[in-house]
Amino acid sequence: MRAFARRAAGSKSVWGSLAVVVLLAVSACATTPDRAVSDKQLRKLGESGQAVQARQRAEQQLRDVAQAYADRTPLSLGLIVVHDVCVPGSGPRWFFQQKTDNYKIACSMHVTAYYGADPRHMADTLDAILTAGDHDRSGPAGSASPIPFRHDDHGKRLVAYYRGHGPNPQGPNAPEPTMMAISGQILTWDTTRGGAPARLVEELYADLVDDPPVSRVVRDPKTATVAAIRKRYGLVFKLELRYSHYYAVLKNGRTRTE
Repeated sequence: MRAFARRAAGSKSVWGSLAVVVLLAVSACATTPDRAVSDKQLRKLGESGQAVQARQRAEQQLRDVAQAYADRTPLSLGLIVVHDVCVPGSGPRWFFQQKTDNYKIACSMHVTAYYGADPRHMADTLDAILTAGDHDRSGPAGSASPIPFRHDDHGKRLVAYYRGHGPNPQGPNAPEPTMMAISGQILTWDTTRGGAPARLVEELYADLVDDPPVSRVVRDPKTATVAAIRKRYGLVFKLELRYSHYYAVLKNGRTRTE
């Protein structure tokens, strides 16, 4: 009987130890892992010469895309907002891996451009955007050209709708279409057909923090607003360009750039 009691006590001890291990493992999974680098290291890596060069190159490429719309279409560029961030990678994990687990830091950039246009010539403006995309698509750069929108089936029906020659491409009872999206670009615009409520391009986020290199915000020009662009031209278009993951430092010390 005593031997049985000892075996039972030993079994409880083993199960108790296993329970503690399981609880620790669950706790480790539920707890946010430590960062791969400190704030000081993050800033040092984000301000390195290689990071600055990659940042400048990424910004210029995205600005060139935004400028292409102003150069090749009736859109008038009124404001560019650049937002780029550098974030620390994740600390060690026991089980579940994340994309940032292999990085010390990763930096990415997003650009939003705001344009003015004449609401009386909405169909012509959209047609010109699609035509510019057609020309770019047929050129040597192909799908890598700055303007990816073209006269595909949706594009043709969209222009016909705004010319009054066809139905709403989204359906007979659908609201006025105000967006095109393809290849990492999103183009939106104010409603022009009347009706309530009007759907207008909103002002840019006011709470973006400018604290480079952790969070960098550039407004060009600084005092421009969406409301002022609309007041001057009558209609606002907004172009959102995809995040460019332009720079990263891996935990093995190697760097990656776009």
